[in-house]
Amino acid sequence: MIRKISLLVLMLMPGTAQAACRDILFEEAPYTVCDIAPDSDLRLFLNGPDGNLGSFAAVNAQLAPQGEALTFAMNAGMYHADRAPVGLFIEDGRQVTPIITSDGPGNFGLLPNGVFCIGDTFAVIEARAFAASPPACRYATQSGPMLVIDGALHPRFLPGSDSYNIRNGVGVRADGTAVFAISGSRVNFHSFGRLFRDVLGTPNALFLDGSISRLYAPALDRDDAGFPMGPIVGLVTVAN
Repeated sequence: MIRKISLLVLMLMPGTAQAACRDILFEEAPYTVCDIAPDSDLRLFLNGPDGNLGSFAAVNAQLAPQGEALTFAMNAGMYHADRAPVGLFIEDGRQVTPIITSDGPGNFGLLPNGVFCIGDTFAVIEARAFAASPPACRYATQSGPMLVIDGALHPRFLPGSDSYNIRNGVGVRADGTAVFAISGSRVNFHSFGRLFRDVLGTPNALFLDGSISRLYAPALDRDDAGFPMGPIVGLVTVAN
């Protein structure tokens, strides 16, 4: 049973990007959920002229000379100590790092993992399926594990798991809407996956990261601070 604790729908001026963000409770855990319409200008950011961007403020500073600004942003995948992406990363049509399809340590290596692709449509695709038949992605970020695969939870998720953390992720609905969620308290993977499957209605969803999870949603007066990040996903619109 879900009890909504607040609701804010952000409808921007005609001809600009649209976003809808809301706060909900699921199994007594608070979440902020943001829907991004399929025709929105959603991008991935990593580096600028002076190196890694690392923050929402740096992304906004890079957009400002073009008269653009973020209306939503979130950390968008795991990264190494130098903030280079772990796994596939494509930025504005250029592959920065290659896809990884082997298993390995940590959440990223808990196969199946997946890729969030921004092309003509939004898609979350299992990594080995992506490697076998790569779609056309202007932007892409790999992370893991998958939370939901074709309507089923990741097979390694346990209902009683005591692995709790702040978590954020992305799923895509059948109508092409990208749905981002970030928890406001520590949750396990089983609960987080069921949020995407049972509440947010995304047949495929991908874990982005935990503990460093951050959200930028200025209309919600939200600009989470912290250590520099690696990949960032952001919704771009014309600056006011």
